[in-house]
Amino acid sequence: MTDETLRGSALRVQQALEEKGLPLVARPFPAGTRTAEDAAAAIGCQVEQIAKSLVFRAATSNRPVLVIAAGSNRVDEQKIAALLGEEIKRADAAFVRDKTGFAIGGVAPVGHLVEPVTYLDSDLRSHDEIWAAAGTPNTVFRLTPEQLQSLTGADFVAVAG
Repeated sequence: MTDETLRGSALRVQQALEEKGLPLVARPFPAGTRTAEDAAAAIGCQVEQIAKSLVFRAATSNRPVLVIAAGSNRVDEQKIAALLGEEIKRADAAFVRDKTGFAIGGVAPVGHLVEPVTYLDSDLRSHDEIWAAAGTPNTVFRLTPEQLQSLTGADFVAVAG
């Protein structure tokens, strides 16, 4: 069921979740959830339970590369480049918006304008529940690591440096 208070990108994410057939609900948090630390504080969970979405740009193909990492982890870009088979670069705000349809701080695992190559941080599997951005810097949804994998079709890999 779509929350009637959701608008724009958050509504698009909720609709994508419903299309995937999983009973997940995007919820707004007025305190804001832009960073992993902000999200953990607003939700009342550990930073490690935040599934932060980081978008990179494949250097040669210009494809969007989405890494969904545990909130406390720093992504090792060399590991991602090795998995991808080409170098990656940090994506600027314009690239993120153009490829995902989301602003930095609200990139969801689903509902992207251009389907990204996606990798999931294996450290997320150590939690029964995790929280992911739902399209805006103040909207998130709760899910399990298994549901995240089902939503994205991506593999869990070692991404931390």
